[in-house]
Amino acid sequence: MKRLLPLLALFFLLSCNSAGGGAADVDVDLIQNPNSAAGYDESAGLPVLVFDSDLHDFGRISEGESISYSFHFTNKGTGDLIISGCSASCGCTVADYPKGRIAPGKDGYVTVSFNSRGKMGQQYQEVTVSSNAQPSRKVIKITAQVAN
Repeated sequence: MKRLLPLLALFFLLSCNSAGGGAADVDVDLIQNPNSAAGYDESAGLPVLVFDSDLHDFGRISEGESISYSFHFTNKGTGDLIISGCSASCGCTVADYPKGRIAPGKDGYVTVSFNSRGKMGQQYQEVTVSSNAQPSRKVIKITAQVAN
């Protein structure tokens, strides 16, 4: 056992060789970062996801009520927008989104549904929209005052 531990340590040390497969092997032409110290470069051909509003207040609702709201967005970039997913902060909230490409200048909706069963008082839920846009994540929010 005493001999095995140093041999194992030596094996791990030698397997962490820096030759090949590192960042130096990446062709810099493959890296496309539209951001710089000067700001966003619109000529990079990327989509830009812009929501008309990122917050909706349902006001006062009854406990057990299921409600939904459609957030309107526009692709204000120069490339096709692809929404890859939406994740909610709670299992009581789900989102539906367009599954295809949204061309520059075109719009769509992300519909957020909230089930208030078992909830009481002020509710605040967030949905993170992930896409190929710049930036790649946007957060939209809903609020509701749940009463008996």
